[in-house]
Amino acid sequence: MARVALVTGGSRGIGAAISKALKEAGYDVAATYAGNDEKAAAFTAETGIKTYKWNVGDYDQSKAGIAQVEADLGPIDVVVANAGITRDAPFHKMTPEQWQEVIDTNLTGVFNTVHPVWPGMRERGFGRIIVISSINGQKGQFGQVNYAATKAGDLGIVKSLAQEGAKKGITANAICPGYIATEMVMAVPEKVRESIVAQIPTGRLGEPEEIARCVVFLAADDAAFINGSTISANGAQFFV
Repeated sequence: MARVALVTGGSRGIGAAISKALKEAGYDVAATYAGNDEKAAAFTAETGIKTYKWNVGDYDQSKAGIAQVEADLGPIDVVVANAGITRDAPFHKMTPEQWQEVIDTNLTGVFNTVHPVWPGMRERGFGRIIVISSINGQKGQFGQVNYAATKAGDLGIVKSLAQEGAKKGITANAICPGYIATEMVMAVPEKVRESIVAQIPTGRLGEPEEIARCVVFLAADDAAFINGSTISANGAQFFV
């Protein structure tokens, strides 16, 4: 029987690549999305991966959505907490609303996604928690105090969950992508992209599929001894 994987923000960008890679690896995959019904429907039509709409920043919505996924597919074995937003502004111009929106999705959203499945993973003696953090959670970034704070906080979640889950067969790991050729990055002006690539020793943007391959590796049964770790996939741009 195939293991069940839940990918938040799993119908677009890096999340879509992760969802497809997990399906190709034999998982039954559920992908969440927040608002774009048209894109989600197109993704399902293309891939056959069922999509579920809820706000990861809302605990009750997350709990109900997860219950529906488990009713449809079975107990969730793998969680990929990928959903994230940006509300960039220099700190002196950042509003409380910009701060809170990012905290709710990128940090509290991880809690809301993992907490409902944690008891079942403990009971079954198996679980894989994979959180998509960011290079900017490791090094900080101008105009992203809110985003960097959440992505750094995600690393703390992973390190703590790893210690709590280890004896129950649960691993928790993080991936910190660098700059990836997603729709969002490719939409920025060409000169800005060139300045970004100039900072990457590899000399190019990463591909979503490269992050997805990291996820498939960490999700595998054979990755049981890798716990509380962070994979930095950034083309040698930053070392921890």
